Amino acid sequence: MSTPPQPDSARPFLAWQRISDWAAEHYRCRTFNKDEKIPARPGLLYLVQKGSVRLLGNAHVSATPKRKSSATRLPAVAAEEAFLGFVGAGQPFEVVAQPPFTLQSFAHVDQTTVIWLYWNDLDTWPHFQKEVLDAFRRQHQRKLLWLSTLGQRRTIDRLLGFLTLLIDEHGEPCEQGYYLPFPLTHAQIGSAIGSTRVTVTRLMGKLRQGGLIQSYGENLICIPHSADWKKQG
Repeated sequence: MSTPPQPDSARPFLAWQRISDWAAEHYRCRTFNKDEKIPARPGLLYLVQKGSVRLLGNAHVSATPKRKSSATRLPAVAAEEAFLGFVGAGQPFEVVAQPPFTLQSFAHVDQTTVIWLYWNDLDTWPHFQKEVLDAFRRQHQRKLLWLSTLGQRRTIDRLLGFLTLLIDEHGEPCEQGYYLPFPLTHAQIGSAIGSTRVTVTRLMGKLRQGGLIQSYGENLICIPHSADWKKQG
């Protein structure tokens, strides 16, 4: 596993300080409590200054009867929300409106601070603009890996791939190995990998018994240095 980046130190401090000052001056930043919805809208750019943002997606579909003679349409039904990943401190994100799909963002931890801008605001900081575009390219590559993980037939393989991607991207070092610095429920994991909370709980127990994952702190997930993912059965 590669060493996960440290978001806060990966961004040029001077550029961030200028943008932070500008956002405060123009009332373009806001701090959210845990699980509070972030009122993001399409067409704007968002920067996570502090904390972590959780992205959720769902699809609204309308059911149409098979009989062509019937003009009756059933009301739109919202599918269950699916966890789509995190955006950590120092990273950008945006929401896309593409019916019937919707994307929502929530503060995953307390004191999550988000800055919002129009895209042309970045013209003021050309070097930072390039960093933002590079960050979106990396996120796109991550999404391709995510799709590859979801294509695994066995649930335990999807779970392993999911945990690997999360900790590789957001993990922080500890004595045992690397841990995910924010909590994640089994229900959220299940929605991400297309499984149920009960199944995730059972498989997480198997991974702990096999020494592939450990608990760290208050219910945080850790991948120990000694874990050999290739040997799992």
